[in-house]
Amino acid sequence: MKLSQFKYPIPKNLIAKVPKTPRDQCKLMVLDKETGELETRKFKDVIDYMNEGDVLVLNDSKVFNARLYGTKEKTKAKIEVFLLRQLSTEENIWDVVVDPARKVRIGNRIFFTKNLFCEVIDNTTSRGRIVRFNYQGDFSKYIEKLGKTPLPPYIKRESTEKDKEDYQTVYADADHVGSVAAPTAGLHFTKDLLKKIEAKGVKIVYLTLHIGLGTFRLVEVEDLSKHRMDSEYYEMTKESADIINASIAKRKKVIAVGTSVARVLETNVITSRQVRWGKGWTDRFIHPPQKLRIVDKLITNFHMPQSTLLMLACAMSERDYIMKAYKKAVKEKFRFYSYGDAMMIV
Repeated sequence: MKLSQFKYPIPKNLIAKVPKTPRDQCKLMVLDKETGELETRKFKDVIDYMNEGDVLVLNDSKVFNARLYGTKEKTKAKIEVFLLRQLSTEENIWDVVVDPARKVRIGNRIFFTKNLFCEVIDNTTSRGRIVRFNYQGDFSKYIEKLGKTPLPPYIKRESTEKDKEDYQTVYADADHVGSVAAPTAGLHFTKDLLKKIEAKGVKIVYLTLHIGLGTFRLVEVEDLSKHRMDSEYYEMTKESADIINASIAKRKKVIAVGTSVARVLETNVITSRQVRWGKGWTDRFIHPPQKLRIVDKLITNFHMPQSTLLMLACAMSERDYIMKAYKKAVKEKFRFYSYGDAMMIV
């Protein structure tokens, strides 16, 4: 497959800037792989495509307020410091992206409050830096207080207090903080909808994948085999793996909520169509003509053209069928991207 095969026109007015409320009232396009039908429903209707004994797999990673704003020590120039991941808890060293990068050099100090600053100790990429914060206590409290919600780059507005709740799944786990982008397919679920799904006899399990900025990085090579994904950290417990494997053994369906869940499941597939538990890093890039071996049904959003997320969705079915759905979504004015509407491939 070639990069150019995943291009489509998207009117800017269809890029959602705010979420639908209530969450489960957004549009849902259902793609039936067997019949080729495309049906428009409400998201709350996803329950109609789940049966007793099926397993619904969710990514419980929690988004943290990764966007900090500070000033350089001497020039007072305003600098954005976007936290990617903590490299050392003992010394409070972080991998970050800075903007404007041309003003940030090794040795610079960036102040966020009178007493809190970070010092640049190394360069990584053109905008990437390694910094050390001078605070040695529970830094997460500072991040929660000073940081802003890391809205995607295509949402052209400043984040608000409301985004701290909106850009978070209702099941995000406070013990699994680490994403700088939300697992957006999960944003449509309400606690009430999850209770109804569970009451139907569907097993709900969780895994964790901390989503990084690479989720927004477009593929830049025409030959997809030459693209390299950013590595992202994941965890899947033995309990979750056992429930998934038991459902597969009973020929029930595995329903992945989001491409992040699909990537973890497909990274950990073993013989006899089973998954192994554990933790680690994955840079798995799933695209046609590859097929998903564990995932039977996929809930996902409408993604950016030529993105790895769109390509994974196409691996669930035929590319032409998925692109037909996207064309219909544009025509029917579905809302696109992170705060947009959803699709379910069954």
